Amino acid sequence: MSDQSQWIIETTTERFEADVIERSAQLPVVVDFWAPWCEPCRQLGPVLEKLAVEYNGKFLLVKVDVEANQEIAAACRVESIPYVLAFHDRQGINQFVGLMPEAELREWIGTILPSEVDALIKQGQELEQTDAAAATDIFQKALELSPQDDAIKIHLARSLAAQNRGDECRAIIAELEQRGFLEPEGEAIKAQIELREAAAEAGGVVEARKAAEAAPDDLPAQLALADTLAVAGQHSESLDICLALIERDKGGIGGDAKDTMVKIFEMPGTPPHLISEYRRKLATAWY
Repeated sequence: MSDQSQWIIETTTERFEADVIERSAQLPVVVDFWAPWCEPCRQLGPVLEKLAVEYNGKFLLVKVDVEANQEIAAACRVESIPYVLAFHDRQGINQFVGLMPEAELREWIGTILPSEVDALIKQGQELEQTDAAAATDIFQKALELSPQDDAIKIHLARSLAAQNRGDECRAIIAELEQRGFLEPEGEAIKAQIELREAAAEAGGVVEARKAAEAAPDDLPAQLALADTLAVAGQHSESLDICLALIERDKGGIGGDAKDTMVKIFEMPGTPPHLISEYRRKLATAWY
């Protein structure tokens, strides 16, 4: 085996999960099941190694000696060798048995490598949390290459929402809703935008709290405070205000308070334990 490339490694039964399954979340992994006594394996192996070096990081080649790692061979249902199995995103995606000429092997590898669009999406996702503007540019490039890809539109809408570019984000969400449905990710983005806009109208937490405290019977003012608190990440207080509004005026503003609670459940960043707790409380208060 070549010892000149970081993209060629040998693995064991104990290391298979980390070397293959986990690494495949980062890049395609090609697993070569072989044995020292197998002449076709000895012919195929050097070609695979050559291509791993040549492709320089587009895929990782992992060698598995089936004699030394029979548990892995059995788990992967290896019945004949050479057997080559490709993984990506923690799942097996393609395989072949026996020798394959180099030209055909190159074509096979081409089927497991991410497309340009896939590469752009991954790059954008890596930037979303640290540089939403750069992620937006990348998602827009991906959408130009694949304009009918709704998943890219969701990514783009989320990166726009992170920059408070509400009009552009709403336009994408409205386009997606024309299909007659909206993915959970889209619902979360829509909820985030709507709550943010409602909070902006209330003038922020300080102003909204002053207004609510000055007029405790002004139920819309209480709901405006709940909106601003939700956007500020003060989820518990916001949800408690909404529950109180439901109890005070279930047939009126309580319906809006219920909608606000659902939006908070869908917002990115709402702690899961709060979602579970307040879903139960909402069910009790509403039904």
